Amino acid sequence: MSKTIYTNGAIYTLDTNQPIVQSVVVEDGKIIDIGSHADMTLQWGRNEAKVIDLQGKMVTPGLVDSHLHLSGVAFQYLDLNLIGVTSKREMLEKIKERANATPPGKWLLGIGWDENLFTDGTIPTIQELDHIAPHCPVFLKRVCHHAFLVNSKALEMCNYHPSLAVPTGGSIILDPDTKKPTGLLLESASKLITERIPERTYEELKDGLEQAMNHAIQRGLTSVHTNDPLYLGGFDQTYKMYDELLNKERKGLRCNLLIDYPFLSRLKEREMYAGYGNDRLQIGAIKIFADGALGRRTALLSAPYHDAPGQYGEAQHSQEELYQMVKEARAYSMPIAVHTIGDQAVENVLQVLDQFPKVKQRDRIIHVSLLREDLIERLADPNLVADIQPRFLVGDFPWVQDRLGEKRIQYLYAWKSLLAAGVLCGGGSDAPVEPVDPLLGIHAAVTRRAPSQSHDGWNKKEKISMLEALKVFTVGGAYATNEEHKKGTIARGKLADMTVYSNNLLSMNAPDELLNTDIEMTVIGGEIVYQK
Repeated sequence: MSKTIYTNGAIYTLDTNQPIVQSVVVEDGKIIDIGSHADMTLQWGRNEAKVIDLQGKMVTPGLVDSHLHLSGVAFQYLDLNLIGVTSKREMLEKIKERANATPPGKWLLGIGWDENLFTDGTIPTIQELDHIAPHCPVFLKRVCHHAFLVNSKALEMCNYHPSLAVPTGGSIILDPDTKKPTGLLLESASKLITERIPERTYEELKDGLEQAMNHAIQRGLTSVHTNDPLYLGGFDQTYKMYDELLNKERKGLRCNLLIDYPFLSRLKEREMYAGYGNDRLQIGAIKIFADGALGRRTALLSAPYHDAPGQYGEAQHSQEELYQMVKEARAYSMPIAVHTIGDQAVENVLQVLDQFPKVKQRDRIIHVSLLREDLIERLADPNLVADIQPRFLVGDFPWVQDRLGEKRIQYLYAWKSLLAAGVLCGGGSDAPVEPVDPLLGIHAAVTRRAPSQSHDGWNKKEKISMLEALKVFTVGGAYATNEEHKKGTIARGKLADMTVYSNNLLSMNAPDELLNTDIEMTVIGGEIVYQK
């Protein structure tokens, strides 16, 4: 097979043995040599080798998003997209516009609202939703996917009545005076609605998923770890879509699939396991939720919320239930990946994990938003990976300071402390909660502020360097799936996955130059799958 030489670049391998090179030689999807432009062209530049001139651009190992939901990104193409809406008025206008184009009885679905961005009040009331969309049921997911808005038509579709049983871990928020629904649902209460929403066709979902993959590739991502079966029609249908797109139709993005706990038995029936698959598509860990989110005070804390004394958040499962879930996963030698926002949720998960032997693949603690010093020490385990989402900081500050208080805020998004303690960290976006853009994640990790701000950063002692951030979004992502031997750095024998940038991230005068940096090229398996 012919060789390709990517040359004349500032190639940062993130491998201490050979940190910077000018050229990478690729054959059959893998790196066979690296070195200087002169040496590589002399040794490999004959026999019709293809030469790609990088024109001095910066190159790193392919960027990895260690936790997102490509299905949620797909729905941004299929549903009403409310991400970035900055006022209640704008949100209502968008809903009204979509409602006017929606036939009676057809569901109006939306995603991405965030009242913390609003400049004119709080979330729409059920009365306001009824006024602008009286003829169709409305179901709108908050950006965090832990809170939802519905109108009366949607409640009517699920046969709501005051004594209706709500799924464990969820709640329907009532008006304190009238005792009637406000239109706001939290956590698993959404199942009352989602069970009534007609499923999209297979082709609709697959088309949205393909667009989501292309979106990720254009932002420099070469691999993602994605959690989707609950949103794409179950395990079998989800796996079929990914298999068709990646293995049969040869789309470029590499995907590791986190499998929700309810599908563990089906995974066993199909004799699939963590690591099953190939370099394009692999089965990952079993996904479990331990708690909720800070925005609605459903993240589980060890002490009450500072702005709501008496409220500690909500555990999605009792310790006994959590133990049983991990026990079932371990019986099949599966690692787990657990959503943990609050410090008590992290502690609960670690207490359960301590009761079981390790398995071949690493367990993953996802988000680890709020920690304590003792928990950071416990996370420093070579068999654990902390999946961090730096962009969460942008969405949470400054309001989260009132939630937690001055003392605890010191341990919110404590990335520097995690790395200093030797915790393995993989970087992700949790898209569609935050944008599918690793450069924005890196910017948040380095500056600890929003792109529009100019201060020194929220809790600036927890800033990490540009190099550390790059490693989190490359090497860290490889550790999360036990693939550090094949990706995460640019080295001989590894997969030829690379990201090319318009600016050199490691020689910038100021980190805000990231905001003017473009992805010039995304290379997966030695092939250019995106070029600006």
